[in-house]
Amino acid sequence: MLKRFLSICGLCLWGTGVWGQEFNCRVAVMHDKITTGVDPQEFNTMQKALTDFMNSQKWSNDDWGSNEKIDCNILINLVSNNVNGDPETYTATMSIQATRPVYNTTYNTKLIDFQDKDISFKFSPYTPLHFDDNAVSGAQDPMSSNLTAILAYYAYTILALDYDSYSPNGGTSFLKKAQNVVNNAPDSKGVSGWKSVENTRNRYWINDEMLNTRYGDVRKVWYTMHREGLDSMWTKPEAARNRILSNIKKLYDVNKENPSSIYLQFFFNAKSEEITHLLHDAPKTERTQYITMLNALDVANASKYNALR
Repeated sequence: MLKRFLSICGLCLWGTGVWGQEFNCRVAVMHDKITTGVDPQEFNTMQKALTDFMNSQKWSNDDWGSNEKIDCNILINLVSNNVNGDPETYTATMSIQATRPVYNTTYNTKLIDFQDKDISFKFSPYTPLHFDDNAVSGAQDPMSSNLTAILAYYAYTILALDYDSYSPNGGTSFLKKAQNVVNNAPDSKGVSGWKSVENTRNRYWINDEMLNTRYGDVRKVWYTMHREGLDSMWTKPEAARNRILSNIKKLYDVNKENPSSIYLQFFFNAKSEEITHLLHDAPKTERTQYITMLNALDVANASKYNALR
């Protein structure tokens, strides 16, 4: 993988380096809505435990230098507790962001910017967090296992997006690991987000569409946008911009065959801002064709695109 190769070369030149896990993850827990039944210190314990879990778990078989780690932020906004009469059980939303550096610049591009509303879990400050690919549901009660299953799912999804951005379909093995989490996720009252029948915009469908060959062009565009586009901005900005914008047509064709795709929403949650900037830099005479397609692809940001007409 190019990123790994460049990093290793750099470490050889510098003569120093620390090899470790894959993430530099910062977890924040918002608990304003939890006013009774829990010692406030427990939320600090929760935040530290989740941060340590993400950063200390070994998620891949590759060696990662300290300067290679993926920066990510996870915000857990606790909505309620005392689910089923258990004060250590919570419902929440989870916002996940992760970035990767753009070659030869100080700019970091988003890999994911997504809010998951299907979050429920149990956290006990005296029970260590544990995850095993071969026992996703674990020996704990389902609500406890659901917490580590969700975190593992997003860890693997972020890794897939990162590897896909450096080599075509480079993240497939991680998408299959995330699929394994989906297929073996805890099943209990109050646990949601893992099943196809619940809705069409949950964790099940994100993973299903990313692995489905019907959406193969989306992964190809993802690679092109990063490796052949953004990573070339420093040396050939116009050619890189045109390469990215010309691929919007592929996304448009996928959308025509698969309207209301969660994968495409997932894509534009991370990339709409960059695409808007690229459009701004394109000649005005070239923008209309892209804006028309983007309005169909990314309705939530249509006003931004139309402002560039």
